[in-house]
Amino acid sequence: MDEKRVTAITAQKRNPNRVNVFLDGEYSFSLSRIVAAWLEPGKTLDQKQIDNLLEKDGEEKVLQSSMRLLSPRPRSEKEVRIRLQQKGYEPGTIDLVVEKLRSANMLRDDQFAELWVESRNEFHPRSQRLMRYELRNKGIDDQKIDEALKTSAQDLDLALKAAAKAARRYQGLDWLEFRTKMSAHLARRGFTYDVISPTVKKVWNEMQGENNQLENEELEK
Repeated sequence: MDEKRVTAITAQKRNPNRVNVFLDGEYSFSLSRIVAAWLEPGKTLDQKQIDNLLEKDGEEKVLQSSMRLLSPRPRSEKEVRIRLQQKGYEPGTIDLVVEKLRSANMLRDDQFAELWVESRNEFHPRSQRLMRYELRNKGIDDQKIDEALKTSAQDLDLALKAAAKAARRYQGLDWLEFRTKMSAHLARRGFTYDVISPTVKKVWNEMQGENNQLENEELEK
């Protein structure tokens, strides 16, 4: 089998994490530093070894791309697969990398679902029904969704939290307008009428109580 000799390995100017490989005095291909770590000038390579290097480099590209996706925030497996497919990577290589990420506990749909529910509860309250819909769209199966929602507050508590966050926006409105706007706000967050109705009344009464207290304090000054 014909062999070629590595005559030079040079760092790329635009991407220091990659190197250019020269075989028999001519540029042949580029590799990530990790894949090329065992190469050195003078080493000989047959075609099978070259193909293996290029295959490993393809995996490394997909892995690094995946790591960049996961760096800002956790993602579901479906999200990662879609983004990698959009970048044009080969399905087989994506499968290999996804399995590596799973094995390293860096891509776990159960943890993703729990964090999603926790974040929604804390910062953007919405109904369990809407969270279930969102997680299904992220590719999470029903069993993992069920487990994640066990840690969630109930809809009445979530609705109160969502309404409290929006209450200032609707200060100064009369009852009918307040009820209309707050009900629509909660409906957009997936709550049903039997949750919305008592929540709107409760928040309205609390707001009126606070307003009366402020008025009394002003009178006492």
